[in-house]
Amino acid sequence: MNVHIDPRSPLAPYEQLRAQVAAQARSGELPVGHRLPTVRGLAGELGLAVNTVAKAYRALEADGVIETRGRHGTFVAAAGDAAARELVAAAQAYAQRALRLGLDRAAAEAAVRDALRAHYG
Repeated sequence: MNVHIDPRSPLAPYEQLRAQVAAQARSGELPVGHRLPTVRGLAGELGLAVNTVAKAYRALEADGVIETRGRHGTFVAAAGDAAARELVAAAQAYAQRALRLGLDRAAAEAAVRDALRAHYG
């Protein structure tokens, strides 16, 4: 696992860790089933507080990127499937909300395009 925490980054260290692990899992650099370091081990390796790494791992688990198997450790889960399911659910919720607000399809699509442009450039 190749993770670098930039102390000058505007992102909090836990968010940098979360984003890097998620990206590596999506790209396959961290394959499904890969065992991750323990929270304490990774905290020591990166020079972070244990609670910072624990917070990142909790967020990754909530996102379906990793899974904890008790005493057996923490492993990369099938992140693509979980992310795809969550994306579909978010899109459906958005479409339902836009309809309830009385927006037509063009307005709903324009709002999505604007949001994607703002976040992805």
